[in-house]
Amino acid sequence: MENFFTAVMLLLLGVLFSSLALTGAESVGVCYGRIGNDLPTEEDVVDFYITSGIKKMRLYDPNQATLMAAYARLSNLELILGVANQDIQALASDFSAAANWVQQNVLPYTPGVYFRYIAVGNEIKPTDAIAPFVLPAMQNIYNALESMAPALQINVSTAIDSSLLGSSFPPSAGAFSDSASSYIVPIVKFLAEKRAPLLANIYPYFAYIGDPMTIDINYALFTSPGVVVQDGPFGYQNVFDAMLDAYYSALEKVGAPDVEVVVSETGWPSDGGIAASVVYASAYYQNLISHVETSGTGSPRRAGWPIQAYLFAMFDENLKGPAETERHFGLFSPNKQPKYPIIFL
Repeated sequence: MENFFTAVMLLLLGVLFSSLALTGAESVGVCYGRIGNDLPTEEDVVDFYITSGIKKMRLYDPNQATLMAAYARLSNLELILGVANQDIQALASDFSAAANWVQQNVLPYTPGVYFRYIAVGNEIKPTDAIAPFVLPAMQNIYNALESMAPALQINVSTAIDSSLLGSSFPPSAGAFSDSASSYIVPIVKFLAEKRAPLLANIYPYFAYIGDPMTIDINYALFTSPGVVVQDGPFGYQNVFDAMLDAYYSALEKVGAPDVEVVVSETGWPSDGGIAASVVYASAYYQNLISHVETSGTGSPRRAGWPIQAYLFAMFDENLKGPAETERHFGLFSPNKQPKYPIIFL
């Protein structure tokens, strides 16, 4: 099986390299996770993004060394900047704290850094103690940006995961769970009002290992030769599109059909567990880039809406866990050596 996928991967790489040389990886970014004790310096990381041709970064907290390096190099990196989960309550409770956060973490670094989105929290569950503070923090950050730097037009959102969906198959049945609705629906209404996207972490890997008897590996890795799931007028050839459209269906059901979904994380581990291998990870990342960059037409349910996706992650992070696979999602080893062929032009 792995020999087959190696051959498929090499064939697709040839197509991918030729197509990316013409189009550039404009819709694909890479998450910069920092949960490791053997990672390059922040300055080296920013330089590595630039020399690798990666134009978009997701940063999970306002790490000053990273922001300073990006600004000093006039990198024009397009950034998703995260508000750390532990800071949300303070920002929700005090507008001046939100204004200070913007003053310290955004304004000093423009225009050298392009702040595309502020992500207020990552994968917060409705039952988490900080859940009631997410929307007020989003509102305070938004209002601070509007009062201090309206010309920057920075969208404010939050990043969620699929646990908030009560139903996701078929994609047209996608819906937020009853237990999540009181948390996510007001957030979605805020996003719709401000014309901001919902950030969603989408992992076909976890869908596959959760049901390997039903989900074919080719369907998960973008290598199915034809439609696997027919859902009314929409045909699905890969799990990624099906998961993305489940979110769009959920948004439709709560009256927000115009809210875009930005894929704020997606990836496949190269080691440490079931179906975690260099061959599979390479196929997933390269085929995802090809799918996003060469189709340019969006998912079946949102044809014409170009997909934005952030690969997780730049480097392996040796302090993540508890699952061993969590330490093997990097495109690169901490010494900046690629684990498999990848290109960003």
